[in-house]
Amino acid sequence: MATKNQIILDLDLPGIKLFKKGKVRNVFDLGGSLLIVASDRLSAFDCVFPNGIPDKGKILTQISNFWFDFTKEVITNHLIATDTKDFPALLQPFKDSLDKRSIIGKKAKLIPVECVVRGYLSGSGWKEYLNSQSICGIKLPAGLKESDKLPEPIFTPTTKADEGHDLPITQKEVEEQIGKELADIIKNKTLEIYKKCSDFARSKGIIIADTKLEFGQLDGQVILIDEILTPDSSRFWPVDTYKPGGGQFSYDKQFVRDYLEGINWDKNPPAPVLPDEIITKTRDKYLEAYKKLTGKSTL
Repeated sequence: MATKNQIILDLDLPGIKLFKKGKVRNVFDLGGSLLIVASDRLSAFDCVFPNGIPDKGKILTQISNFWFDFTKEVITNHLIATDTKDFPALLQPFKDSLDKRSIIGKKAKLIPVECVVRGYLSGSGWKEYLNSQSICGIKLPAGLKESDKLPEPIFTPTTKADEGHDLPITQKEVEEQIGKELADIIKNKTLEIYKKCSDFARSKGIIIADTKLEFGQLDGQVILIDEILTPDSSRFWPVDTYKPGGGQFSYDKQFVRDYLEGINWDKNPPAPVLPDEIITKTRDKYLEAYKKLTGKSTL
């Protein structure tokens, strides 16, 4: 049983079948639905670190729930219940561990594409631009600087790998994999969600430079699943310090990535233990993003 402020790196629920364990989330099979629990594990460069971030699972879940509600008129999502008091009786013995870090979601057939959208030139997109002046086959104007705002947000999907690194693919390759109609739906919905949410975030002092979304299919309908617009899946930059031409101060795990680049880790398991300072600063950044976006002062 979890105690207050305990870091939860893993969660076993006796009597509840584990459906899948991802880098950050444990998913349990409830029969007609799924229990999705966000741990405090941290992953970067597709590796999971041995020490976690206090409250990270709660922060990510609450940010996701905020955005799911904000975008529900754009697309149906997988949420069934977000408050443990609404969870079924068999989960009540675990409610302290599950509180604020779990949701019950619909079972959907995963569409195997990471739907990445970029509004700014950063990260792997910046590296690809330097080599080819394009990202995922999309030609971009010459002379752009790192962190520049793009003329229009672009859809730059990747494969969805169960293990290892996701790889960039073109829209044509997505169409070949899942069909043109479905490929068009996930592209258009990704761009629509990004534009709506990035406009709102900017009004709260945060630039969403890029993000990734996941979709599933249920009863012939495309729905939004997994998480949405969290510091784990997005780059969040403060509006008031934004300056193109280099890396940016951020509210996301780019801070951790920069630290890891600085220690020359080879990005292969086992991941190194993160210093306490990095853990504390990462939590502070995630929490500040939560407060700015939701307007709430506490979790």
